[in-house]
Amino acid sequence: LKVADYVVTEAGFGADLGAEKFMNIKCRKAGLAPDCVVLVATIRAMKMNGGVAKADLGAENVAAVKEGCANLGRHIGNLKSFGVPVVVAINHFVTDTEAEVQAVKDYVAGQGSEAIVSQHWEFGSKGSEALAKRVAEIADSGASQFAPIYGDDMPLWDKVRTIARSIYGAEDIIADKKVRKQFSDYEEQGYGHYPICMAKTL
Repeated sequence: LKVADYVVTEAGFGADLGAEKFMNIKCRKAGLAPDCVVLVATIRAMKMNGGVAKADLGAENVAAVKEGCANLGRHIGNLKSFGVPVVVAINHFVTDTEAEVQAVKDYVAGQGSEAIVSQHWEFGSKGSEALAKRVAEIADSGASQFAPIYGDDMPLWDKVRTIARSIYGAEDIIADKKVRKQFSDYEEQGYGHYPICMAKTL
């Protein structure tokens, strides 16, 4: 951060996993305020989210791409809840068609963000030049209004509820009295101001 004009770091897999922890824990504790988020997506992933089998991903299927974009939309919304501009990098595969790429671009624009094709696999750094320049422009614009989605002084239980509702789409959280007492005990022991590290299990 001291010796470079721009620093790019990988926050981890998914806006509901690594990025949530990066924003709520790492940035809070390190005093960092991200200027822009690059959310990486592929046309193939959109197709799979749209119901296409792995063996059939090579064939054009614009309808499936559009169907699968709902998942992408959730990640965009999660990231924007932290007040940071989001750019979707379409990690281009040679089998991607113009119509499929345009479907993602149109969807992302409807979410108030923009999608840029990155062809670094095929063309090296030249293939991601447009993405890099746009991200730098946004970072320099001062548009970011970064803030964690919960404050330090919020009770631990409410912090967990906030993550569950905001990031995972839960209506609410429940726990038996023993677990609730553990939360109260942690606060009495002086741990109430700490951020929450949420584990996602199925």
